[in-house]
Amino acid sequence: MTWGGRRRLGARLEPPRCSDVCFWGKANRSGGLGWHYVEVAPDHFAPSADAVMAYAADAIVAVDTDLRIVLWNPAAERMFGWTFAEVAGRPLPIVPDELMAEHHAVLERVRAGEPLSIVSRRLRRDGSVLDVRIDTSSLWDGGRLTGWVGVFHTYEEIGAVQSHMTERARLVRRLTDVVADINADLDLDAVLDRIAHSLTELTGADAGGFALIEDDQLRLVSLTRLSDHLRGYQAPLESSLFGELLRSGKTVLLATDDTRSLDDLIWADLEGLHTIALGVSNVQGRPYGALYALYSRRKVGHVELELLELLAAHAGVALGNAMAYREIVRQRAHEHAVVDSSADGIAVLGASGLVRKWNRSAAELTGYAMADAVGRHPPFPLPARQGENIRHRLDNGRWLEILITDIPETAERVVDFRDITEAKALEEEKDLFLATAGHELRTPITVVQGFASTLMRRWEQLDDDARRSAVETIAERSGTLARLVENLLLGSDAREAELKTANHAFDLLRLLQDSATAFQPFSARHTLVLQTPDHLPPALGDPTATDVVVGQLLENAFKYSPEGGRVVLRAEAEGPHVAVCIEDEGVGIQPGDEERVFGRFVQGEAGDRRRFGGIGLGLYIARRLARAQGGDVTAHARDVRGTRMRFTLHAASGDDSEIPDIPD
Repeated sequence: MTWGGRRRLGARLEPPRCSDVCFWGKANRSGGLGWHYVEVAPDHFAPSADAVMAYAADAIVAVDTDLRIVLWNPAAERMFGWTFAEVAGRPLPIVPDELMAEHHAVLERVRAGEPLSIVSRRLRRDGSVLDVRIDTSSLWDGGRLTGWVGVFHTYEEIGAVQSHMTERARLVRRLTDVVADINADLDLDAVLDRIAHSLTELTGADAGGFALIEDDQLRLVSLTRLSDHLRGYQAPLESSLFGELLRSGKTVLLATDDTRSLDDLIWADLEGLHTIALGVSNVQGRPYGALYALYSRRKVGHVELELLELLAAHAGVALGNAMAYREIVRQRAHEHAVVDSSADGIAVLGASGLVRKWNRSAAELTGYAMADAVGRHPPFPLPARQGENIRHRLDNGRWLEILITDIPETAERVVDFRDITEAKALEEEKDLFLATAGHELRTPITVVQGFASTLMRRWEQLDDDARRSAVETIAERSGTLARLVENLLLGSDAREAELKTANHAFDLLRLLQDSATAFQPFSARHTLVLQTPDHLPPALGDPTATDVVVGQLLENAFKYSPEGGRVVLRAEAEGPHVAVCIEDEGVGIQPGDEERVFGRFVQGEAGDRRRFGGIGLGLYIARRLARAQGGDVTAHARDVRGTRMRFTLHAASGDDSEIPDIPD
């Protein structure tokens, strides 16, 4: 839902220009349109300037020529959330990555000329984004640039937009107060009365009420500014406005006397009634009742409808809480059976925080039997307050989402926790899919970019054959890219058994020759040697997936031998298999890491991620693709120096049609 209103940009207010170093900002804390500035001696910040900066309403930040913070006044602390002690001597933490180029461009422009004022966005410590106006000047000492200073002002629109936003903020605050009020009681009748009374105050309605669904009837259970004799009045749900609202599938309905007869259940004695607005309140996902707002004097706009919709939704929550509490109190004798039948883990804690009740699902989720849990603290942390939820990983690897509900009358707390392990795994697999797609596309893009750059730089030095060969390689790798885009599902499934790969015989020797040709110009420091027999049997599997695996292993061989050397690409037949080995003279593998390197987000040289870059998914993907074809990839440390990666596939025979099952 939006609060509406079209944005109108106000006139820009230019800061004064100064010939020396100056700070400027709004003349008063109330947002006046005047400006003030303080000239600062070029050799140091004067004490008077220190006072101005300390008490200035606007944030003032200065950096040296290394772009490290040397000044950060109290207003900057309030605006961005960091203290000066946290940022002093450090790079600016407030510039978003996508605006870093703009930030540097402003500094260079200010270095060459006069102060500059722009409107941009900056980050706060809590991760939120703030619209600001930034006035930037350069700092000089005897003709030598010593840094820059910026004054930050919150960017406020003027006129109707500012008025609209102020009113919107007021309504939001009022809605928050109203919601807090109706949630302050757990007695159902009291909650209903609070909802009805809040309705007229929040929406400006002339009267109103709340009607409950009871089977196929509506019953008016609370009202405000209507005759009390209407309380308890009943009407058929089917023919009511509420029935029409439910059939429409919407959450609010507006009816006026211009379009229909207002013959509904809570209008009888309101003189001059011309509009009825109603919003549905759901409890536990099902319609429970409706809020009716009646208008006899004022007009109704979209803001009133939005507020009614919000209030109705919050009313459903409050009613749900009240109903749950009533049900617990009324059915205390049946509590154990109800709690024990829940699929969620449920615990009841006493005033001391010790477990009093522990249902069957709680024991199954945590592994703690009732006898072990009762009388002790829960084996997981609790949210700080009601309404919050936290996620926690148990020692058994299971993830829980934990919520609490306080029962003031008994000083007890009800803890509800559910298993979200599958949901967490799904989140991780979504992230993995994105990374997988990037890694699959990376190698052919690198080759295409390398050959294209070579043609661009050395066109005149290359003969026609060399140019044609380069173009053919680019065309071939572009085709690989197209196939990869069509086959991104190779990396999209979380389980190896669900990977979709082709299953037919293909010319592995030709694929290796093409890969060697493509990677020859990859690095001037390396020598790529291809060693294959004259006759290599065809492999059984997916050529696209195999090309990705070979490309990844070759790329790793270059990457993890930064000082250069030989990279050998070797293939040979081994009984029912064909084996591809790639050897380098690089950093090698530490003993015991032969399996670790195939994990997600792991790199070959532990703790040295900055040196080699990447996110550590290449070998993980390569092994998954190899195993999906019935093969495998293994890592081995060489006797002298470097690493040998071994990639195996089944050799194809004349009657091969399926990849044989390979045990994990």
